[in-house]
Amino acid sequence: MPRIVDHEARRRELTEALWRVIHRDGIEAVSVRTVAAEAGCSPGALRHYFPEQKDLIVSAMDRMSERAGARITALEPTGSPVDRLLAYCEQLVPVDDERRFEAGAWLGFITRARRDPELRELSDRVQRSLRGFLSQALDGLGFDADEVVRLHALVDGLTLHLLLHPGQITPEEVRARLRAHLEGLPRRSV
Repeated sequence: MPRIVDHEARRRELTEALWRVIHRDGIEAVSVRTVAAEAGCSPGALRHYFPEQKDLIVSAMDRMSERAGARITALEPTGSPVDRLLAYCEQLVPVDDERRFEAGAWLGFITRARRDPELRELSDRVQRSLRGFLSQALDGLGFDADEVVRLHALVDGLTLHLLLHPGQITPEEVRARLRAHLEGLPRRSV
């Protein structure tokens, strides 16, 4: 009897194998061979799902963006507007292992995207989407949405500090810095 394969689940497993390779060895270690080995399959089996290495990378970037988006969408923050905005922002910085893994892989993707126009467009689209989300969150919670550039820069900067210099700043310090920034944001004028 032929084996029934869940193709979507297999594609997800292969993209997750790519994330692990990037997380462990860096974006420069990504090849069809290394990802196939990480996934426990042959390079030919990987190519069945992703004919080109770029197809795999694009899929992995899309899935990572969807994963973070789903986590944010599932939030139902409570408390003050600052508490709610902080809950959203915490989903964007690597304050735990899951988000550290995601942010490290994403950093690898955007490094590769600097040299590849197709990946750059995807990276730019994700950044525009993130900025749009932050703008909506600011506006929806009564803050001045013009502050979105500063907030986005702070989130990106804290992410880089946590990834590149993990011993120099703790997740608790990141939360405190975010909270202090959010508490100082101007409220939308009525």
